Amino acid sequence: MRAIGIVLAGGNSKRMRELSNKRAISAMPVVGSYRSIDFVLSNMTNSHIQNVAVFTQYNSRSLNEHLSSSKWWDFGRKQGGLYVFTPTITAENSDWYRGTADALYQNLTFLKNSHEPYVVIASGDCIYKLDYNKVLEYHIEKKADITVVCKDMSPDEDLTRFGQVVTNDDGRIVEFEEKPMVSSASTISCGIYVIRRRQLIELIERCAAEDRVDFVRDILVRYKDLKRIYAYKMDTYWSNIASVESYYKANMDFLKPEVRNFFFKQYPDIYSKVDDLPPAKYNPGAAVKNSLISSGSIINGIVENSILFKKAYVGNNCVIKNSIILNDVYIGDNTVIENCIVESRDTIRANTTYIGAPDDVKIVVEKNERYTL
Repeated sequence: MRAIGIVLAGGNSKRMRELSNKRAISAMPVVGSYRSIDFVLSNMTNSHIQNVAVFTQYNSRSLNEHLSSSKWWDFGRKQGGLYVFTPTITAENSDWYRGTADALYQNLTFLKNSHEPYVVIASGDCIYKLDYNKVLEYHIEKKADITVVCKDMSPDEDLTRFGQVVTNDDGRIVEFEEKPMVSSASTISCGIYVIRRRQLIELIERCAAEDRVDFVRDILVRYKDLKRIYAYKMDTYWSNIASVESYYKANMDFLKPEVRNFFFKQYPDIYSKVDDLPPAKYNPGAAVKNSLISSGSIINGIVENSILFKKAYVGNNCVIKNSIILNDVYIGDNTVIENCIVESRDTIRANTTYIGAPDDVKIVVEKNERYTL
């Protein structure tokens, strides 16, 4: 594909509450064995984009560890590859990334040294499958300056977290409002953009000269009447996990067979870093119903409508319902967990009860050290 890829993975969200205390949102575990960023990286490699840069900043240790080898997404190659860029102190600049446009400006050398005519920019906190080649074909066909991937959402969802767009009959964006207080449109921006590389460099340099730092507010919203900005509508599954409610819902969606089949049974595949772990073990007394259990887990109790990540241990007579248990969690005997998200590497003491509500998921963070019990 005649494009380079840029993944914006440096942000934080207060809506994630305690879950973002030790990792970036792009490093959030998803569906048992994956990380959020795996989906965008898989889309990049499946679209034959060979040069991909990931911009990290907030709480990036876990994310950097996950990206330590590029071979999992087939970026381990002589030409091109996967690059991870963090904020760097230079003679001219000593700031963190102040926004998405500023992050691009601080890494402008990568854009200038590339040869591909187009750039695909995507965020690392969304769950979806998309062939960026189709977006690029649409972009060229419409003679667009910028193409924004959009999706029509149902009115009952909280759309104030997203940029909202209004298009004319030709698909050109005529109104663009970033995270409005009151939702007026049902079409949202998915945070995926296609733009010509030289034009991006020009726009980013102009932003920096005016001390503007945000790609959406300072480029898309400001230039919507001056540039030809078009919307490419996607009609398949898409979810942003940057809030506790949406993270919980996105994981629970994978308990539906049609969502699992779309991501994991249909070509192309989603790739991730693979751990060498034994298959999940179900001891006598274990009862599992409509759940995803990852490798390295040991189950002794009852698990219903839940997702257990790698190396989870469920003790005797435990009942786990409608919950997400993250990596390396030890759950003691006779414990009840319902409508909860249990943080990774926690030890839940025996005879403990944690119950949340379906519309108010409880986050369980225990400080117990299992080796001192």
